[in-house]
Amino acid sequence: MAVIENFVAQLNNFLYSYLMIYMLIGIGLFFTIRTKFIQFRLLPEMFRVITEKAPIGKNGKKGISSFQAFTISAASRIGTGNVAGVATAIALGGPGAIFWMWLIALIGAASSFIESTLAQVYKIRDGEVFRGGPAYYMQKGLNKRWMGIAFAIAITLCYGFVFNSVQANTIAIAFSNSFGTSRVIMGLILSVLTGLIIFGGLKRIVSITTYLVPIMAIVYIGLALVIMMMNISELPSLFLLIFKSAFGVEEAFAGMIGAAIMNGIKRGLFSNEAGMGSVPNAAATADVSHPVKQGLIQTLGVFIDTLIICTSTAMIVLLSDAYLQADAQSINLTQASLTEHLGSWAGALLAVIIFMFAFSSVIGNYYYGETNIEFIKQSKTALNIYRLLVVAFVFFGSIAKVQLVWDLADVFMAFMALINLVAILMLWKIAKKVLDNYMVQKKAGKEPVFYSDDVGDIGEVDCWERNRQN
Repeated sequence: MAVIENFVAQLNNFLYSYLMIYMLIGIGLFFTIRTKFIQFRLLPEMFRVITEKAPIGKNGKKGISSFQAFTISAASRIGTGNVAGVATAIALGGPGAIFWMWLIALIGAASSFIESTLAQVYKIRDGEVFRGGPAYYMQKGLNKRWMGIAFAIAITLCYGFVFNSVQANTIAIAFSNSFGTSRVIMGLILSVLTGLIIFGGLKRIVSITTYLVPIMAIVYIGLALVIMMMNISELPSLFLLIFKSAFGVEEAFAGMIGAAIMNGIKRGLFSNEAGMGSVPNAAATADVSHPVKQGLIQTLGVFIDTLIICTSTAMIVLLSDAYLQADAQSINLTQASLTEHLGSWAGALLAVIIFMFAFSSVIGNYYYGETNIEFIKQSKTALNIYRLLVVAFVFFGSIAKVQLVWDLADVFMAFMALINLVAILMLWKIAKKVLDNYMVQKKAGKEPVFYSDDVGDIGEVDCWERNRQN
């Protein structure tokens, strides 16, 4: 086991030291410039389109709305990465890691726009709902089914199995710390709950995430705001500490600039998922009048995840002294910080919040694997085997070592992101044409509606009608 752990750790360091940092920042900057800083200039439009309702179909039923698709992606995004991941980044990289986490979100938001818009363009209809994502736009937009299959395998292993192990691991540790609950018992409970929901299909997943995600986010942000108000006089010096530590200016963290950059980017990517290729699977499910609408909504999701939820954790941790302890790491650090601020009851409350965060992520992560299993082969047997394996990995994660689980997550995340980043770099011009079409209609005072022949030949498009006026 020690040999495996060492190999995974070394591979992890190689991927992030030489590949991921340059690709994520470089491609994110490229998209930011070519879309004229879309993540900033269309921020008001993001809030407008998120409230748009899904149209009623020919069968009299509503499709999945923009907001519902957003909650599926948020269920996966808002999880242990926001609480345990941020704490781990601070423990390993110092306060400066938060600056690099913010930066990767601001830059990566443009990548999220491109990938989510492409997912809408190339989505397919599956009964009453839509499916789509990177595997689909690799096949239909690039005519590279082999690439789609490679991505589908990577995301299924990454989200369905490894990431769900991470979520279960954090829940089990949090409950063990706060209530003394056996990690084996917690693993069994999580496995049963997971099985009950994932065997119910997409509609059941949507019904859970639509209510669970907003509630858990509001409660957690509320806790952070209370702590910030209690320590309001310390906030200016705290933000100064973050910026100085990010560039090695702060003496106490001067030797940690490399660790700050690496851990900030790794944990930021794990949390907001911009450019990874995961969120497009949720974006494709929405029934909207124009692909850009989901591109904008999922861009907003990056900001909410990192600039609000992750920053909430950073404030909780850095306004305490717990992060200076040598043995502080992962969820233990956040619990210790909350306890220092509010008393022992707060650590127990965090365990409950973590349960909601992480369990909703298990649900969202499962769906990403499901839609990619369907891409490879539509087989009820294969889907049921996948569901059983997801349940098994939830149990495994509950009892596994913390470091091994996180290192595995980082490795699989890197492979998945590399495949997707190459694909969206090859397809970005199509997303740009679709964006230009949206802006022309907006400037003309119209509610944007997309037709498949509005922007020329864009490959195999299934779900968008042709413009009868052309």
